Amino acid sequence: MRMPRKSRALIVAMMLPLAGPSLAADDAAVLRDLTAVIALHGLPCGQVVSVVRQGENAYIASCQDGNRYRVFVSS
Repeated sequence: MRMPRKSRALIVAMMLPLAGPSLAADDAAVLRDLTAVIALHGLPCGQVVSVVRQGENAYIASCQDGNRYRVFVSS
């Protein structure tokens, strides 16, 4: 049985506010962690302002001073 398009859109719209805060908290933690990693390597950055996830273990970090770094995470 197929669900009408309006019903699907309504369900998605109702679920988005629930997912937002947890995603924002994770993003803030990732920004903070990547800022620390870059600083510990002695590279110029200041603060990481945006992150793009590149697969499961890699990030592209953009700093407030314009530098960009690719950070690989190993476990």
